[in-house]
Amino acid sequence: MPTPYGNRGGMAFGAEELRVLRRALALALHPTPASDEDVRDCLRLAESVDEAARESARLRAFLLADLDRYRAALPGTVTGYLSLLTDALEVGHKPGADDLAALRALRGNPKAAALLDRCRAVAEQGVRDRLEARQRPRVPASRARLLALPGGLSGAGQEPAKPKPATPQRPVPTPGEVFPPKRRPAQPPAPSQHLVAG
Repeated sequence: MPTPYGNRGGMAFGAEELRVLRRALALALHPTPASDEDVRDCLRLAESVDEAARESARLRAFLLADLDRYRAALPGTVTGYLSLLTDALEVGHKPGADDLAALRALRGNPKAAALLDRCRAVAEQGVRDRLEARQRPRVPASRARLLALPGGLSGAGQEPAKPKPATPQRPVPTPGEVFPPKRRPAQPPAPSQHLVAG
């Protein structure tokens, strides 16, 4: 099973897992019918990666909770706090105002001063990334969905075709056909008068 590797939250794969991963990549690049065994191996590997990712997220949550506790107990916990903050930065933690304030208060400590410089650089990079993200033109969600549909990109600049009204499969009957006029009963023929010869 792949496991978090070091403090950076990477994954370490065993030889068997690497074999399955190579096979899965080969199937993705050159689609061929996969055997039942290949499918089972890929599913097992996917489950293992998901579990390792969940475990990594749990460990990160515990680390950040510990960091909060050590920060609240400063300056008595300075050594543990600086060590935890270093670990948190390794797994992608973005230092906030609380971390920067704590490090400024500990500036007399050489390790704290170095960490303060590092955290300032990370925080400034985060601000720049957010500004760049805001300036990038955003594709509306509806447009993105349409472009993802088959033919969506080629028909993106065209007017959408208006739906034609549905034509009935048989002609609609007229009122006269539905309610035909009542016919008057035919008059009985008048009795013919025959002269009887006397």
